[in-house]
Amino acid sequence: MEKKNAKGNSILLVEDELNIAKLFQYNLSKAGYNILTASNGREGFDQAQKNRPDLIISDIMMPEVDGFEFRKMLLGDPDLKKIPFIFLTAKGEEDDILKGYDLEIEDYIIKTASPKVVIAKVSAILKSLEKERIKVVDEVQKAADTMGTRVVPEEFPNFPGFEIKHWHLPFKSVPGGDFIDYFNIDENHLAVVLGDVMGKRWGAWYFAVAYAGYVRSATRFVLESSQNFSPGEILKKVNDSVFKDERISDVFITLSVVLIDKQNKIVKYSGAGDLPIIYKGNQTKTYHSKGLLLGFGKDSEYTDYEINLSPGDQIFLVTDGFTEARNKNGELYGEERLFSFIELMKPDSDSIEQLKNEIFSFTDNQLEDDLSVVVIKMNKHNF
Repeated sequence: MEKKNAKGNSILLVEDELNIAKLFQYNLSKAGYNILTASNGREGFDQAQKNRPDLIISDIMMPEVDGFEFRKMLLGDPDLKKIPFIFLTAKGEEDDILKGYDLEIEDYIIKTASPKVVIAKVSAILKSLEKERIKVVDEVQKAADTMGTRVVPEEFPNFPGFEIKHWHLPFKSVPGGDFIDYFNIDENHLAVVLGDVMGKRWGAWYFAVAYAGYVRSATRFVLESSQNFSPGEILKKVNDSVFKDERISDVFITLSVVLIDKQNKIVKYSGAGDLPIIYKGNQTKTYHSKGLLLGFGKDSEYTDYEINLSPGDQIFLVTDGFTEARNKNGELYGEERLFSFIELMKPDSDSIEQLKNEIFSFTDNQLEDDLSVVVIKMNKHNF
């Protein structure tokens, strides 16, 4: 993956004519943009998936997959369809221009246009998007402040016998879809909740804050009213609530619920569409939930997993901002890499700090989503 310039702008140029591609690449690079290239729509789609550019410029007439088919492929991908798109065209191709606008493109650039015109158009589109982003960020932050919304607790929970820490890094400092909550059921039982409202790019972040607060409140209500210490039953009740509410029926929500039983030294876990939790003790093991995303089905079933703990054992919960982070070559961090890293972690060093250093090192500090981690550790000396 190409590194972006100081302004954060990378451009994918899809053009099969070598001379034209070189000309555009030279002028755009000279203007400070980082350029990725492809010679047809199929290569362009692969590049877009791998690198997520800020802008795509594509020719229409190309071998294998032409510009129109390439654009349709992008429109079929929920994330890639949001990348602004410009067609390159020969002068006077009016039918192509009209067809292109039907495919939700931003603009056209005539191949014979001067470099100044090309740079001006590209710059205007990217500046407009940045203004929109800043406006949305400002609205989200104001809304969060007004509602007093905190998707992550300011302090770690006090639960004698256990050390519980979390780390939450919102994407570009904007309150987003990840949320963490702790709930003291009684002196022997603590609930740990980690959730993620998905589909949260700029336009959806405003609502993600509200959705996260809604699910957090629904979970707390179920915990307060339940005498059954079963995370699966808790998830089932929260799912029923979410499924019946039309306001969030189209939102995808993952949720992990962990109940700590201090008296019996047991952790119970169940999840809804979430990533596996990882247990690190005498051995390292993953626990995969089979529960559907919240609100996805009316009568979804959620299975409990029970883990017996010994002093020094740890439980790790993460959102997909960790496992789906990419390095500069476009390589995903992935669940297997996370498992291997946790397996080799130093047991007497701060686990959160080790995970921070690992992901920052892997991504060169370039994260693309909210990231949340919760670590539960049974103390060695309190039992």
